[in-house]
Amino acid sequence: MDLAGKKIVLGLTGGVACYKAAMLSRDLGRAGASVQVVMTQAATQFITAVTMQALTGNTVYTDQWDARMENNMPHINLTRDADAVVIVPCSTDFISKLAHGACDDLLSTLCVARPAHVPLMVAPAMNVEMWQNPATQRNVRQLREDGIVLLGPDAGAQACGEMGEGRMLEPAQLLEEIVAAFQPKLLAGRRVLLTAGPTFEPIDPVRGITNLSSGKMGYAVARAAREAGAEVTLVSGPTALDAPYGVRRIDVQTAQQMHDAVMANVAGQDLFVAVAAVADWRVANASTQKLKKNGENDVPHLEFAQNPDILAGVAALPHRPYCVGFAAESENLEQYGAAKRVRKNIPLLVGNIGHQTFGRDDNALMLFDEQGHTSLPRADKQTLARQLVREIARRMAS
Repeated sequence: MDLAGKKIVLGLTGGVACYKAAMLSRDLGRAGASVQVVMTQAATQFITAVTMQALTGNTVYTDQWDARMENNMPHINLTRDADAVVIVPCSTDFISKLAHGACDDLLSTLCVARPAHVPLMVAPAMNVEMWQNPATQRNVRQLREDGIVLLGPDAGAQACGEMGEGRMLEPAQLLEEIVAAFQPKLLAGRRVLLTAGPTFEPIDPVRGITNLSSGKMGYAVARAAREAGAEVTLVSGPTALDAPYGVRRIDVQTAQQMHDAVMANVAGQDLFVAVAAVADWRVANASTQKLKKNGENDVPHLEFAQNPDILAGVAALPHRPYCVGFAAESENLEQYGAAKRVRKNIPLLVGNIGHQTFGRDDNALMLFDEQGHTSLPRADKQTLARQLVREIARRMAS
């Protein structure tokens, strides 16, 4: 689990988005974290302490004078063994308190009293005009200067009926950001370009040739690279997946479109990871209209042409990024993987058995480099992606 053993103090301030905090508390628990909720009096107007206690299994604190602790000092005790303090939602008023070091309730006091090594993350949630107000923006700049991590906000429809910035991130996005905060920043300052998913080669306007790739491995690597501090661009074939939060996604369909998108974005990249299962061939005589069956034995004649080799093209650039390829084989992985790495002229190739990974949530990888090959045992794809990013970062630094 991504947050196994982590202790999170989850602070709630007043706002309609408190319902998302309830969902987040459940998600944090499912990720392995122990969640201790602290609520302001304003937060209790939107959601009850009983609800938060039921979701976390822990006593909820709302009063700085709460005497349940033996020394009557919850503002000290609650953060001494915490791994992070997360304020969700964080109101305009509470942002102002944090910016000025004000502490007139339990939550604001524990934020000021927390040890320096305990990170503080806040998820702003407010009306667009409140967010854009000069005083709020001045306070936000102060939070960043003080090392407080801002999670969002997003832009979109707001509870008041208006549109714009100030909408709180969704629970899944917040969870990704909280998990990312605990990952080592091995690619800090790096720019990473990835491909993921299948490609789709049209036969006619309604039919095409594709493969069983779900895109899960590529999306996991994109998320892991961003967690490691990189600026990530993901060129994706057609999938049903949501892009990891903070990752720029470019949607394509065919291998040619993927090639063109990669070449248009590769300049200035430090790392290129070709995870996508790209079609080797396309239909050269694709029909502009739906092909009709005129009889039982009527079979269309399809002519095939080779698609551009995206990985080889990037590897051949005069100022190429560090290149990592993927190979999905059905047999002889050690032999084919080693040969493909040499043929593509790249420092690292990642191999797997295609029919044992396509569409699944787990995988097993074999890494090929100049020294030979090593294995990453079967695990969930996000765990493997983080292991792979560590391996890549180590090689890039050597």
